[in-house]
Amino acid sequence: MSVAFLDECLCVLTRTPGTLDALLRDLPKAWTTATEGPGTWSPYVVMGHLIHCEKADWMPRVAMILEHGPARAFDPLDREAQLSAGQDRPLVELLDEFSALRRANLARLRALELQPEQLALHGAHPALGPVTLRQLLATWTAHDLAHLVQVTRVMAKRYKQEVGPWAEYLSVMK
Repeated sequence: MSVAFLDECLCVLTRTPGTLDALLRDLPKAWTTATEGPGTWSPYVVMGHLIHCEKADWMPRVAMILEHGPARAFDPLDREAQLSAGQDRPLVELLDEFSALRRANLARLRALELQPEQLALHGAHPALGPVTLRQLLATWTAHDLAHLVQVTRVMAKRYKQEVGPWAEYLSVMK
């Protein structure tokens, strides 16, 4: 375990807001509200989810590990909270809020000046049991990347019929 691990995470975590902004800002709603079918998320819904996670998941759980270790379990996270929050805000507001929340969270993370031995500290996930700070930070990073894949996949599939026979060559269409 090394601080290089944290630097690697930060390289991705700092880029996610800008990547999503470049991908989604000022697009027609047809792109940002598209889904893969019932029960799936549009890019707009993904943005709401990412905002909720910035508020209720990552840094609160980092703090919980550092302050309480495994003695106090994390609060459960409603991974679909954004669906009950309403979807009437403009996407540009969501992009801006996510960017501001992420900047603040990463500033808090950097201010902790985590040492390699702290990455091995344990916390208690309410469903998964014992987890380490390193695993939490890796999950935060992979979570961002998974949602970037999801957003681009949903957008690509919007043109599944339009690409015609080329769908055969585009793995994202399968």
